[in-house]
Amino acid sequence: MAAGKELRTKIKSVENTKKITKAMEMISVSKMRKAQERMRAARPYSEKVRSIATNLGEANPEYVHTFMKTNDGKSVGFIVVTTDKGLCGGLNTNLLRAVTTKLRETQSAGMTPKAVAIGSKGLGFLNRVGAQVVSHVTHLGDKPHLDKLIGPVKVLLDAYAKGEVSAVYLCYNLFVSTMKQEPVVQKLLPLSAEQMRAETRASGSQHAWDYIYEPDAQSVIDDLLVRYVEALVYQALAENMASEHAARMVAMKAATDNAGNVIAELKLVYNKTRQAAITKELSEIVSGAAAISG
Repeated sequence: MAAGKELRTKIKSVENTKKITKAMEMISVSKMRKAQERMRAARPYSEKVRSIATNLGEANPEYVHTFMKTNDGKSVGFIVVTTDKGLCGGLNTNLLRAVTTKLRETQSAGMTPKAVAIGSKGLGFLNRVGAQVVSHVTHLGDKPHLDKLIGPVKVLLDAYAKGEVSAVYLCYNLFVSTMKQEPVVQKLLPLSAEQMRAETRASGSQHAWDYIYEPDAQSVIDDLLVRYVEALVYQALAENMASEHAARMVAMKAATDNAGNVIAELKLVYNKTRQAAITKELSEIVSGAAAISG
């Protein structure tokens, strides 16, 4: 029954794996709900900042912020938001495939890519492909704070303000639903006044407002646009975290179901092997008894 012992060991091993994947699935369900709440809670802030910045820009058309100007830098910036942990299906793979395509387009145009990595998976990928990582931040936890993002992201924002970078792209996974997450590579800088106005109208604001400025309109616009860009990055991180837990929940559920199928198949083989061994023993006993009686 050596084969039977090996099968029992395999069954026990797969059962232990099934317990782990089931526990991870339940944890992801809990974390996904909290991540979705955090993602939705972050949206009103960025929408309000965008609305105010749009109204200020329309009230002061003579001033154009640096983030809304196009420059001729020789580099292109990428803010790549990925997960710190794996076991979340093809979430990171799909995003990094889209980033790879954009990196090749940038290099084909004779531009040098500069990247900020948010998350261990993206940092490892960018190092492997030889991209210039100017800053990075990892292990932000389940409750990321904006102050931990400002430093790494500010490196690219300052480079754009100095004219060293011609554009900055934000790469992350957009949470659509529990079963669907879309990789997104969107242009963060330069900001488009037309796009900001369109998004403001889409959010339900149909009126432009004028404000009382303190100390002056230029200073307020400068601070608001910086806060708006930071809010977009934080929103991308929140979307990516919700996508991570949703993808991990689905992946772990699939792994749990597959483990159950493997266990059923192994038990069937084990029972057949055991029955064959019992049948063989009975045949030997009957043969021996017949030989003695004969």
